[in-house]
Amino acid sequence: MSVKDFPDGSKEELDGHFLIPHNRPMCLLSFIFVFSLQAHASVHNDNSEELRQLVQKMVDSHANDKRPSHFAPVDHGPSFDIPVTYNAKVKWWINYFQSTNRKWFRLWMERASAYLPNMQRVLKSKNMPQDLAFVAMIESGFSPHAVSSADAVGYWQFIGPTASRYGLQMSWWIDERRDFNKSTGAAAHYLGDLYRQFKTWYLTAAAYNMGEGKLQRLIDRYKTRNYWELAKQPDFPQETRDYIPKLLAAMFISKAPKLYGFDQLNFHSMSEYEYFTVPGGTDLVHLAHYIGAASESVLGMNPELIKGLVPVSVKNHRIRIPKGLSARAYDYFKE
Repeated sequence: MSVKDFPDGSKEELDGHFLIPHNRPMCLLSFIFVFSLQAHASVHNDNSEELRQLVQKMVDSHANDKRPSHFAPVDHGPSFDIPVTYNAKVKWWINYFQSTNRKWFRLWMERASAYLPNMQRVLKSKNMPQDLAFVAMIESGFSPHAVSSADAVGYWQFIGPTASRYGLQMSWWIDERRDFNKSTGAAAHYLGDLYRQFKTWYLTAAAYNMGEGKLQRLIDRYKTRNYWELAKQPDFPQETRDYIPKLLAAMFISKAPKLYGFDQLNFHSMSEYEYFTVPGGTDLVHLAHYIGAASESVLGMNPELIKGLVPVSVKNHRIRIPKGLSARAYDYFKE
């Protein structure tokens, strides 16, 4: 096993896989790959030529596609700011997203244009890798209404205890795991804490999926911090064994969708809104009708309000309404 050090002090393991250093534009990666192959030729010989060809295709895909792209500037190849490994497990998930799960993955990429930039801004403001925003893609497909079999909820799929620990309110009428801004801030805080504990981004993401307590016990048991070695162990959860390959596959495709056969994506945009403080007893559907907005639009801007209302027991609550309609909302509450 080899360990690669990165400029920010992070480390990632090289163990039978080809790893792309993070925060490197793809157009510069050919040189990096040649250097890495020379240093780790015995490890990476099987996949080296295939990976070189993939990298060139990703660069060419961006160079030849002059349409505006949400995922990378048109005059630059895609870049990564977490280490990227390319192996058989990653390729399996790429194929899965291209075939069996193609319909849903297309929808996830279309939704990404509405959510990914804001998520990345939050992560960047905390000096964290912006590619961690793809965790939300594989967790929920960027849907506030996603609920897992373990009762994880929202964009970032928080379970109740973790959500409470990071300040997200949950009750019969509100679930802030569905609030885009609050849940993203909480997720960035949680991911930062996990990185401080586990020191690599692969283990950070793995702990996000399986829980830090379980992962720490496995690390202590097997005396390794190599994600790929831990994933080989019989008591390592299958979902987490798939988690990093799934995350990396989502990143590869999303950064060069046309290369992987996803063309003519219908990118979504986030509706423009403004905040408005309403008193307890406010029904969002009634408010929407009065201000001349579609009820679906107002409800969609406030997915954390589970019942579509603010209960009378609450003094007031800040909601989102379509931009430019505050004056009408003031009139509604005067009547």
